[in-house]
Amino acid sequence: MISRDLKSRLMVALCYALLALALVPLLSILYTVISKGLPALSLDFFLKTPVPVGEAGGGIGHAILGTLLLILMASAIGVPLGLAMGILLSEYPKRKTARALRTVVEVLSSVPSIVVGLFAYAVIVKPMKGFSAHAGAVALAIVMVPMIARSSEEMLKLVPTSVREAGLALGLPRWKVILKIVVGGSIGSLIVSVLLAVARIAGETAPLLFTAFGSQRWFQGLNQPIASLPVTIYNYAISPYEDWHEKAWGGALVLIVLVVGLNLFVRMMWTKRRSTRS
Repeated sequence: MISRDLKSRLMVALCYALLALALVPLLSILYTVISKGLPALSLDFFLKTPVPVGEAGGGIGHAILGTLLLILMASAIGVPLGLAMGILLSEYPKRKTARALRTVVEVLSSVPSIVVGLFAYAVIVKPMKGFSAHAGAVALAIVMVPMIARSSEEMLKLVPTSVREAGLALGLPRWKVILKIVVGGSIGSLIVSVLLAVARIAGETAPLLFTAFGSQRWFQGLNQPIASLPVTIYNYAISPYEDWHEKAWGGALVLIVLVVGLNLFVRMMWTKRRSTRS
């Protein structure tokens, strides 16, 4: 008969073995991207635009800037909408509007991002007869809204009902209780939700192929196509030029650092917040 202590040790060993097995492909990807992308990084890589094929030098600074601008514009649209939806779903769950909104959020969460890109193309790009930065921002905002709405709803539900009742008992109006007490007390958790959504849209390619499209120049305006890291990596990776392949690996490394950095920052904030509460 196997003792409980031996069973426990065997299960712990099995968990560690499965963890090591799961880390193999992840570490392999990271090693490949770092080893092939690191040689492409230089000052010109971050500060210059592409040069004609066959010439040495150039970079993808325009794509890095374009990605940051698209994230900022998408966040300006998606964050307020997502938080407003999360507050409505958390604080007024029995209203008909909240029930209908919950269905919409669940449907949007399951829609592939390429379908979102096609929707933005039909609604914005085609009527305006051209690809544009704001079309890409709208597509990315649609992707991030359901993520923020669902995660912020769960974060706000963690606030005890007694806290809300205490605010109402003091004579505060319902809207002030929600904004000052519920949202104010959960601001750190809400920031975590927003940053996770930002990390998700930073690597989206499909919606931008149909909206922002891409460019070989610096940002020209909201009504013009704009470069982005995911689309630039895709275009360079499928090209027949070795120099473009090297820059694609460099762009992939920059994108991974951006996404992983955001995720690590979120983890650190969440861990710090939990330790402060306890």
